[in-house]
Amino acid sequence: MAKGDAKKVVLAYSGGLDTSVIVPWLRENYGCEVICFCADLGQAEELEGLEAKALKSGASKLIVRDLREEFIRDYILPTLQVGAIYERKYLLGTSFARPLIAKHQVAVAEAEGADAVAHGATGKGNDQVRFELTFFALNPRLKIIAPWREWHIRSRQDALDYAAKANIPVPVTAEKIYSRDRNLWHLSHEGGVLEDPWNEPDEDMFQLSVSPQAAPDAPEELTVAFEQGTPVAVNGERLGLIALVDRLNTIGGRHAIGRVDLVENRLVGMKSHGVYETPGGTLLYTAHRELESIVLDKETLRAKDRIALDYADLVYNGRWFTPVRAAYDAFVRETQRMMTGEVRLKLYKGNAIVVGRRSPHSLYNEDLATFGPDVVYNQQDAEAFIKLYGLGMKVQALTK
Repeated sequence: MAKGDAKKVVLAYSGGLDTSVIVPWLRENYGCEVICFCADLGQAEELEGLEAKALKSGASKLIVRDLREEFIRDYILPTLQVGAIYERKYLLGTSFARPLIAKHQVAVAEAEGADAVAHGATGKGNDQVRFELTFFALNPRLKIIAPWREWHIRSRQDALDYAAKANIPVPVTAEKIYSRDRNLWHLSHEGGVLEDPWNEPDEDMFQLSVSPQAAPDAPEELTVAFEQGTPVAVNGERLGLIALVDRLNTIGGRHAIGRVDLVENRLVGMKSHGVYETPGGTLLYTAHRELESIVLDKETLRAKDRIALDYADLVYNGRWFTPVRAAYDAFVRETQRMMTGEVRLKLYKGNAIVVGRRSPHSLYNEDLATFGPDVVYNQQDAEAFIKLYGLGMKVQALTK
């Protein structure tokens, strides 16, 4: 029996376990036409055979959009430039992908005359919020269907059983049941043995990086060049954004860079244990921050650090399409005007060690920093400075 009045639904579709079973479930429970929408964010081989799978499961069509360039330019770069890191570790690879997917899902729904949108996010996770806040911001008239909050399926095993009953092939088994999200920025792993945070991840789980033990015994030097805060070259070779991130993922991955094991606080109030691989992103964050250390003045850098904490929460919590995010971006863009230069890293068994940085706009003045004789800075001036700087402490002590 139909649950509602949705006639045509655009489903955010990946071909994974959840969205594979949602297609027949929507048709069975809503009696609606289902259009599958897939955003190409660099998940590579996962797109192969996707159209055939979608049609076999009952969808009327599959629409795929290559959003890789937009993903890096409009979502990854602003987050990198502000320096946002969630809970000191997570580089937000899934978080800022969701508003981009939802944005185009809304556009497809409008173009196809659909009256509803659907997603495969669970009722326990963050993604349901990220999708639905974007729907609210961009087209609040669309009906939202979230099957995980409606159906009888309560576990991945239930979903596997449903898929088997509907004769739908899925890339998951009961023995290897990790929940993964991959794009050109990162690969996340949840579920399975990771549900117990005491368990060490299985080495065969990792796909973008080798273990430190398997990394080369000799270090490798790497130079990343930036122009106005945007990475433009690796080891002197200019690359487009997609090729640059791919190159850094390859280089960082072979040196075990970018593995993160994190117990994080979800927006809905629970803790979850996840493992992330972000080799290229880790290199870019390290290099970008180091370039800022010589280009930005102290107060600007401190202001950016304060914004970075709020920005990370904003992205993680799905509030991408908000005025405050746009305002933060405007501030950060101004800080990046002089962020041109190069950073040299040495990669060795999971470590990205900064060994050099330079910029034509560097505020580092060797004449001021030197311990040798100089004519710019009179060391005797420090005495009066210290007396004034510590005046409050001195007065306080004298009153005791």
